[in-house]
Amino acid sequence: MKTVYFNGQFVSEGEARVSILDRGFLYGDGLFETLRCYRGKPFRWDQHWKRLEHGASVLQIRLPLSSAEAKTCALQLLKENGVEDAILRINLSRGVGTRGYSTKNACSPVLAMTLHDAPKHSEAPIRWRLKTSELRVLKNDPLARIKSANKLLHVLAKSEAEQGRSDEALLLNSANEIAEATSGNFFWIEKENVFTPPVNAGILPGITRSVIFELCQKAGVSCMERTADLDTVKKADASFLTLSSLEIVEVEMLDEQRFSSSKVILKLLQGYRDLVALETENC
Repeated sequence: MKTVYFNGQFVSEGEARVSILDRGFLYGDGLFETLRCYRGKPFRWDQHWKRLEHGASVLQIRLPLSSAEAKTCALQLLKENGVEDAILRINLSRGVGTRGYSTKNACSPVLAMTLHDAPKHSEAPIRWRLKTSELRVLKNDPLARIKSANKLLHVLAKSEAEQGRSDEALLLNSANEIAEATSGNFFWIEKENVFTPPVNAGILPGITRSVIFELCQKAGVSCMERTADLDTVKKADASFLTLSSLEIVEVEMLDEQRFSSSKVILKLLQGYRDLVALETENC
């Protein structure tokens, strides 16, 4: 049985217990972060923790640990489980409080960390089929910019896609503009120019999304934010998703539209892996 970090202790999964009155369980009143660990080191820890801190500030939940303290615990968790390559999930709940929506008396937040198997390495990018969801995210939604534990819309959209024999759902916003996938950010390519929806489309500003901007700048590839509708992206040359757990996922098909493989995507994937190697070897 795996070891987990739970409120200051390293315990087995079976020993970790959350109260039935915990607000994370009752209302999804909390936050989470998911990041990859390579060679026993979390990739882009500072960016992930900064986003968690921002979310905690928005929700007014006290973080029990500093970034440095939490990173030390994450590194120890990897050692306790005897793994170097894994997916690390950080969960923060407001904890137990007064019955109802009021946050009064919820003064003991719960912080937990768990490790999950990393995908097997493949030279070529993973390829997914996407289905456009009937559900819509809200444009300019400030809560979309934090990684809250309340993800019912994304859960239902993912289920909708799987029932349609697709791997993932593409979400549009309330203005029928391209927003994001349920588990990652969406990009498309036109004549070797890379585009992605702006944050105000109602998306989570992903950490891997920000890395793509860095890689494109370094490689001399144009990468910019653009508002687009579904018809526009279906006419693109290629498209891909970014998510910390799987790095870059190439879109094979969006609804009935099939996309070709792209040299730009392969170049970005190789650049991403080179950056991972550089930063995890030197951090």
